[in-house]
Amino acid sequence: MKVAFHPLYLKKRFPLRISRGEIRGGENLFVAVTEDGLTGWGEMAPGATEGAADAAEGRAQLEAFCADGLEGAIHDIWARAHVASVGACALAALDMALWDLRAKQAGMPLYHLLGLARRGVASSLTVGINPPEVVRERVPLLLARGAKALKIKLGSNDGIEADKAMFAAVHEAAAGSGVVLRVDANGGWSLDDARHMMGWLAARGVEYVEQPLVEGAEDQLLELFTTRALPIFVDESCRFARDIPRFAHCVDGVNLKLMKCGGITEALRIVAVARAHGLKTMIGCMGESSVAIAAGASLSALFDYIDLDSHLNLEPDPASGVLFVEGVTLPADQPGHGGSLDA
Repeated sequence: MKVAFHPLYLKKRFPLRISRGEIRGGENLFVAVTEDGLTGWGEMAPGATEGAADAAEGRAQLEAFCADGLEGAIHDIWARAHVASVGACALAALDMALWDLRAKQAGMPLYHLLGLARRGVASSLTVGINPPEVVRERVPLLLARGAKALKIKLGSNDGIEADKAMFAAVHEAAAGSGVVLRVDANGGWSLDDARHMMGWLAARGVEYVEQPLVEGAEDQLLELFTTRALPIFVDESCRFARDIPRFAHCVDGVNLKLMKCGGITEALRIVAVARAHGLKTMIGCMGESSVAIAAGASLSALFDYIDLDSHLNLEPDPASGVLFVEGVTLPADQPGHGGSLDA
């Protein structure tokens, strides 16, 4: 096998502000694994909490690991890389490239190789934290793209009154569209604020709330859960399958991201453990192009909720292989996961 690395800056069309700050773009690392004339593609969106703060760090980790070769089954390679402390986001790029390669060698779409159907539920399109006047301009653009669900980022540093004003602007701009509204606080609320906001949002038709409390405050989840007005999903609190038993009794579902868990291999385990505990499942994304989104979309049939939309906010998306059809994010129907770097 030959492994090649391609760092590339991805610029966001609209900056994304969440409770922890604003993101205008970033340098991602694309990984190409070639064997016998076929190439599998993977992508890393860096993150300090995901094990590699930038593309250079992720590349160094992967180069060191790959120097000893990539012999064996994908699950064995994943386990060795994890033991070797390859960051989850870097491992995700290698893992999805290997799955893409094996599916291409089999002449099958990845979803078919995994025994899945090519289907998914409507993907949320994200509304970042913005002043109400910006939101009123932004929401119609998302609806025009065919959005069937909106995920509204709350947890503003200006407090819950600012959250309410922004949500009211989204509600107004989306009125009559039939779009489903969901909320992600990214850990931006205190326990008291979370309890209050969940009741307030439930009265306005929100479907669920994601990560109401900051990562590290999982000991407060049970108190929030027992009187919850909306279903609770955890995101930052759930990185690997082994995390789930700690809070399975006090949440309704988990949101996995390939960059958090290290790729498709661990994503399959997370889904299995979540289902075994009776939890709902969701897949989300970070600042990813169509390469990583295609890998995630190949697993779509496994999830109750889907947030695979980051590629739609790139200017431009340097990759292809993902379709957005009637609000649903789907992989291209071709061997592999479908995604590849265009240049």
